[in-house]
Amino acid sequence: MLGALASGILLYGISLLYGFTGTTLFGGIAAALGDGISTGELFGIVFVLAGLAFKVSAVPFHMWTPDVYEGAPTPVAAFFASAPKVAAMALLTRVAVEGMGPATEAWRQIVIFAALASTILGGVAAIGQRNIKRLLAYSSINNVGFALVGLAAAGVAGVASVLFYMTVYVAMTLGAFLVVQRMRDENGQPVEAIESLAGLSRSRPWLAAGMAMFMFSLAGIPPLFGFWPKFLVFSAAVEANLTWLAAVAIATSVIGAFYYIMIIKKMYFDQPAPAFGETREPVVAGLILASALFVSPLGYLAIPVLEAATRNAAMALF
Repeated sequence: MLGALASGILLYGISLLYGFTGTTLFGGIAAALGDGISTGELFGIVFVLAGLAFKVSAVPFHMWTPDVYEGAPTPVAAFFASAPKVAAMALLTRVAVEGMGPATEAWRQIVIFAALASTILGGVAAIGQRNIKRLLAYSSINNVGFALVGLAAAGVAGVASVLFYMTVYVAMTLGAFLVVQRMRDENGQPVEAIESLAGLSRSRPWLAAGMAMFMFSLAGIPPLFGFWPKFLVFSAAVEANLTWLAAVAIATSVIGAFYYIMIIKKMYFDQPAPAFGETREPVVAGLILASALFVSPLGYLAIPVLEAATRNAAMALF
């Protein structure tokens, strides 16, 4: 139902932009907006951004995310957290920069609000969660907020930082969900309570090590690779004279670090919970290992390739 509502909002915004600009081509819309923004065009921009914000689960259009992540099977939740979110963020970036480039000052205010609201709510609301998939849902909201900081910066550096951030985000999130996929009791039934992770380092040390790497990386703690995308979006914001936005986002990242470190504390320092059942899934184990290696300090070796690719992609929009 919420997805249908969001699609309706998006289509209504598209129809408004078409009605007031006379075209659906990005270049034509940009040319029309360059001649001045009318009230109708402004409403179209707002509705389009609202519809796309729902797709990326940015606050205040995030309400569906925790319930869907918790209720869906873990592989489906992992899919929701990665592929559609990356595609929607890429679409949002292209529409905003290429189609609405001359109206940057108009949509930047909306993006800044969504970025700050997502980083704050995603951090605060996750603290009291008891279900690991709900916590990862709020984590995804939090991370979308940081990506939107790069979009608010606009420009080549801002767009490149968004693309870089989403690339690393996929590896971190998929790795965390793959660990959740292996959280099962002796009967093979999924176990999703955060308390069940207590003492995991003693019963499944390698699984605990992988989860710890993903949590530290999502928190952006160096030397893990998750630090670098955050550094890039903050740098892009500073270059765009949005130093205050970067400062607030850095402060809110401390909130997120709390619940990531809470997971690590449970795995390594709490009294052990009943051990998970043995699972034989070599493909899942291999994917966890690959994701862990990518978010480890070895991931910094990929910076030249990723930066070249994301900058070339960003320059294509200008």
